[in-house]
Amino acid sequence: MNVSTAELLAWVVVPYVCLAVFIAGHVWRYRYDKFGWTTRSSQLYESRLLRIGSPLFHFGILIVFLGHVMGLGIPKSWTEAVGIGEDAYHFMAVSLGALAGVSTLVGMAILIYRRRTVGPVFSATTTMDKVMYLFLAIVIVLGLWNTVASNVLDHYDYRESVSVWFRGIFRFDLQPELMADAPLGFQAHALVAFMLFALWPFTRLVHVFSAPLGYITRPYIVYRSRDEQLGSRTPRRGWERVG
Repeated sequence: MNVSTAELLAWVVVPYVCLAVFIAGHVWRYRYDKFGWTTRSSQLYESRLLRIGSPLFHFGILIVFLGHVMGLGIPKSWTEAVGIGEDAYHFMAVSLGALAGVSTLVGMAILIYRRRTVGPVFSATTTMDKVMYLFLAIVIVLGLWNTVASNVLDHYDYRESVSVWFRGIFRFDLQPELMADAPLGFQAHALVAFMLFALWPFTRLVHVFSAPLGYITRPYIVYRSRDEQLGSRTPRRGWERVG
């Protein structure tokens, strides 16, 4: 099947350019902006809404990620080989996918509301934060729509087209005609997602790759009192506080 120049750009050039920016951007950010490699936590400013929105968003996005790994990364023949039939797969996709998507969307809405209404948090919000939230919202909404549309409305089997195209990225064997024939919702979801990957290194999303392994071996922090008497017992002779 012949593909146009626009389709070749959209489904071959754009993915590789965005992934190249994703990788090179993280390398650059780590080398030249280590102090900026942080979530810039705002918990000190407000914690009530954060305690609700953050778990909803993070647990939801984790399930969404695992769902994409299964739906895009694992071939259809593999799931069928282990006994997961078409009906069972669609049931899991609709139930877990919709639940995870709604959880992520609600959590992000709470976080955006908090960021907009809490003065100090809003003051600490950067332009890239706003761009990041915009792209995240579009990706999540499109993903929810595709989940419902492909499993309930038109029963489009993306695992025989979109998934095959996606796996071809890592084999350097893209088949752009597969995405050219996909529904518009899947095309938009893929393009916006790759744009988000290109933006990723320049936002607070870099904290995803920061594992707090140092906490395991880090020594305890010792707090010393300013009272005249240190501890609950009177110090032994020769160990009295000086100055």
